[in-house]
Amino acid sequence: MKLPARVKMVEVGPRDGLQNEKEIVPAAVKIDLIDRLSGTGLSVVEAGAFVSPKWVPQMADSGEVLAGIARKTGVSYPVLVPNMKGYEAARAAGAHQIAVFGAASETFTQKNINCSIAESLARFEPVAEAAARDGVAVRGYVSCVLGCPYEGAVAPEAVAQVAARLYDMGCGEISLGDTIGTGTPAKAQAMVQAAAVQVPMERLAVHFHDTYGQALANILACLELGVAIVDSSVAGLGGCPYAKGASGNAASEDVLYMLDGLGIETGVDLGKLTDAGRTICGHLGRAPASKVAQALTAKHPTP
Repeated sequence: MKLPARVKMVEVGPRDGLQNEKEIVPAAVKIDLIDRLSGTGLSVVEAGAFVSPKWVPQMADSGEVLAGIARKTGVSYPVLVPNMKGYEAARAAGAHQIAVFGAASETFTQKNINCSIAESLARFEPVAEAAARDGVAVRGYVSCVLGCPYEGAVAPEAVAQVAARLYDMGCGEISLGDTIGTGTPAKAQAMVQAAAVQVPMERLAVHFHDTYGQALANILACLELGVAIVDSSVAGLGGCPYAKGASGNAASEDVLYMLDGLGIETGVDLGKLTDAGRTICGHLGRAPASKVAQALTAKHPTP
């Protein structure tokens, strides 16, 4: 199996990493984080979500954040939108890339966005149509691709069906998310192979949580199949508000260290990325969850 020569890292820390923080992170801090991340060489930095502040209060200031960031040439700043109302708000705030989010589990979909999978996909269709008309790139997320906190195991075929629907409606990239982090490498490969029957491999991304310590192993297993887009969160920030006990995303520093060690190009600077993680964790009052950041700090402690 041949590894890709280059991997696109999609940084989800400012949105997925912060959305479940109990204390509201000021817009200025979010803006600083995004600007630091866009200065690392990352080409995609997820900047916010235009969702109901009742359900995700941390993202209520996404319009202010988008207005405040120093947009860098060659960097995209996608935001999540759940419906046409969210799309219109995102566009009014200057968003040029959006993402819609579904799931491969019926129960999770009901708990997360209060509708069925079919209803959720129907909501996305007018969003995708409007985005195509406006020249806005759309990404599709599929949650619970390797397990659901309510239903347990999820069939690869169920993942493939949702991925196919998102791709057919115009999502140029489909991110496959192990929301509760229960996946293992063989299961991850089987899921990706099923999805790749419906969606070209080059359009698939993987998004692993590290609840059981399997995220890096799962990413490597999927790279071996030809996946070349990987989601991660600086300092390992994040978790899922609808999946109790689910720990954060794969830490971007750890993913980058592995990719560098494999000789895979990313264009991302590890030192700058680690500094961005330390800075946001300093605001949050805790150490980075990234093992690489911890090791580098121990090796070169801050004076």
